[in-house]
Amino acid sequence: MPDPIRQRRAPAADGLLILGVVGRAGSGKSSVARALASRGAVVLDADRVGHEVTDSDAEVRAALLAAYGPAVYLEDGTLNRRLVAAMVFSNPSALAALNRLVHPRVLQRLRVHLAALAAGALRGPVVVDAALMLDWGFERECDAVIAVTAPEETRVARLVAARGWTAEDARRRLAAQKSDAYFAAAADEVIANAAGEPELAAAVDAAL
Repeated sequence: MPDPIRQRRAPAADGLLILGVVGRAGSGKSSVARALASRGAVVLDADRVGHEVTDSDAEVRAALLAAYGPAVYLEDGTLNRRLVAAMVFSNPSALAALNRLVHPRVLQRLRVHLAALAAGALRGPVVVDAALMLDWGFERECDAVIAVTAPEETRVARLVAARGWTAEDARRRLAAQKSDAYFAAAADEVIANAAGEPELAAAVDAAL
């Protein structure tokens, strides 16, 4: 479990309120991020930044081509994520190698984005939506962390609908992730995302 003494960034005069959003797949982190965006927050999506890294970083492309061959990139130049996921999901050493390659670059880009926002005119909330934030220790660079939870069957249904997985695939992948309790223990606020949009909106307002 995370350290009960939650580590956050030191008080800063940059005008930003950096909110980390964490939780298991299918919990609705993106829905919470969108709700925060509708309330004026800027959202930095770690998954999207990761796609930028794998699609455009020359060193990453070269390493992935060397490891997996030309099929690792699609005709449009983007990463064949289904292929990579199939190769690394059941191979811990391959997954670790991929993470060592990509994650430091994702963190670097997130920090560059945050520095640019602090140097600009923005004053207010910035949401960092990153499922692996706690693994990276990036919560120490946030002012607060929000954990998003949802019942198992709700998460499975969302993943089947959004990602085209089978229910079995969704359960298998969820079983490999840390628990809701782990994320909740690391958070300053917990949002239960099991009902509809009005309930989620109210929960987001309460958390803010």
